[in-house]
Amino acid sequence: MIKSRFEAFTPARIVVNNYDLEGWNIIVTGGASGIGVETARALAGAGADVMLAVRDRVAGERVAAEINQSIGADRVLAGTLDLASLGSVGSFVDAWGDQPLDVLINNAGVMATPLLHTAEDLELQIGTNHFGHFALTMGLTRALMNASEEDRLARVVQLSSIGHRRSGINWDDIHYRTRPYDKWEAYGQSKTANSLFAVGYSARFEEHGVTANAVMPGGIMTPLQRYLPQEEMVAMGWMDDEGNVREGFKTTEQGASTSVWAAVGEELEGIGGLYLEDCHEAAPWTKDDPVHGVMPHALDPEAAERLWVISEETTGLGS
Repeated sequence: MIKSRFEAFTPARIVVNNYDLEGWNIIVTGGASGIGVETARALAGAGADVMLAVRDRVAGERVAAEINQSIGADRVLAGTLDLASLGSVGSFVDAWGDQPLDVLINNAGVMATPLLHTAEDLELQIGTNHFGHFALTMGLTRALMNASEEDRLARVVQLSSIGHRRSGINWDDIHYRTRPYDKWEAYGQSKTANSLFAVGYSARFEEHGVTANAVMPGGIMTPLQRYLPQEEMVAMGWMDDEGNVREGFKTTEQGASTSVWAAVGEELEGIGGLYLEDCHEAAPWTKDDPVHGVMPHALDPEAAERLWVISEETTGLGS
């Protein structure tokens, strides 16, 4: 099992403290809020040029300016990307072109939404969290390969969640065309898909100089919870009746740490297809510790291949 010297609550800036990332190009999706901001801040602070790929360009530019001021350098820019529209994904890819891309951090996501759909009529959670990122990553693969060097492979960091334990992929009705919609099952399915994508992508592109790993960032209170009423979060034990977050939740900077480690950690050089948490490779999930670990269905190579075929058909993109 691969481990780093860092702990679950290590701040992201400490993870990247001894790295010089000058000359690196990095994209962080969803970089205008939550852990995406702190992921970008840590990497830019270490010298990388970072693009925030965001739905709200104005918000993205505001965050980019704040990060640049905080690090004392102009290294962060914002670009428009709506993962719920394959047309928007294509436009972002075209704008980036073949410019070398060292790390793609697929950080953006939605959680526990009502039954909503993307521009292509895909269920919103898997449509955004998985299919949008699938199209983005495939479109940027040439750029990732262009950044790969003899002593350093390019990397894809795919944010998953312990929520993957709630559901594997429902192969018969991924988009809830006929079955009753369950917002948490749908979220779990999308997070399983995120992990399976890392497995499938690494199997295809590691030999071409790009690896991918999935990341569970931990429990963090961010705009990801925008669809959840406070009473539901209280009922789940995430906070008390006064809105105080329970012990064990991370700050956004702590929540960014595993993403940053996945992007730069020397322990992961040339290694892909893993599920990472708390700055180490996750152990198998058990009932004794239900908020940690990874379930077999999220790393199953056969499921990864099956999902890959569906993803190619859905997006019109292939390897």
